[in-house]
Amino acid sequence: MTHIYLIRHGAYTDVEDGRYRDDPELSSAGVRQTELLQARLAHTGEIKADALLTSPLRRAQESAHILAPAVGQPVVVDEDLREWRTDDGNLVPGEFEARWEQTPAVQRPFFRWANGCETWLEFTVRIQQALNRLIEEYDGKTLVLVTHGEVIQASFIYFFGMNATSFPGVSLKNTSMTCWFKPPHMDIWFLERYNDHQHL
Repeated sequence: MTHIYLIRHGAYTDVEDGRYRDDPELSSAGVRQTELLQARLAHTGEIKADALLTSPLRRAQESAHILAPAVGQPVVVDEDLREWRTDDGNLVPGEFEARWEQTPAVQRPFFRWANGCETWLEFTVRIQQALNRLIEEYDGKTLVLVTHGEVIQASFIYFFGMNATSFPGVSLKNTSMTCWFKPPHMDIWFLERYNDHQHL
């Protein structure tokens, strides 16, 4: 049985001096959220992990290091688990949303929101390739991936075989867990839990 646990990082503050911060750390609330999840996992032992991987971004790495004692695995950084690259550091709060509203819905998956950043289509392809690589590498094992909201959204595209231009309508709490599993000798994935945030 292959299990993939996707955990969204804790809360963070991403705006400073009227600009989005490039790589913010966890806020005090985010640290507390992650500590609550760590305590839950330590108490229940509900995840028997074979590996703990994280996005390279600070908020995810910090979350992973808080969770590591309960998961029982060292933290491994995987560059491909990083968030959707949509900002070059020049957008002010509200600017992305304004561009989003001004862009026709059919063009949003193909629109480059900032120079040098990813379109939604490019992002979802990157995440699907990363998931496929990890599943091949850890076949039959249990993986914990500490990552980001859009990465978890993109997992629905991969596991449910949706069109890569889709925007799955999923809402995720910080430090929530979403789990997929595949039984042996089957090629279909099942959603075991979604947005599980009982510890909060």
